[in-house]
Amino acid sequence: MTDFNRIFETCKNIAVVGISDKPDRDSGPVALRLHQAGFNVVGVHPTLKNVHGIPVYPDLTSISENIDLIDIFLAGDKLPQIKQQIVDKKPKVVWFQLGVHNTYVQQELESEGITVIVDHCIAIELRNFKH
Repeated sequence: MTDFNRIFETCKNIAVVGISDKPDRDSGPVALRLHQAGFNVVGVHPTLKNVHGIPVYPDLTSISENIDLIDIFLAGDKLPQIKQQIVDKKPKVVWFQLGVHNTYVQQELESEGITVIVDHCIAIELRNFKH
């Protein structure tokens, strides 16, 4: 069983890949919720610069600070294109949001020693976090 409390205690810098400013997308509100909970949050989107006051970078390689956790809101078939960027950032955790699946990329990340969370929503798990 995954120790979500440990993840939230040790992962303070979070990148939300696929952040969106569209109101019908969950990524923007989830990033804002993480930010409001005290995490240092940045977004990744090729054209946006800011979502809900959160700075947004065009890709993971453009982020200069260390990233502890990468939260992914992309379709599974897009993950192979960013797999190397993820590995290069050396996060402790990569979180595939609900509905995001790519077994190949998951196995590759795990082989690099990265914890991969699948089939859980970070915002739901954050509600249960015991500070």
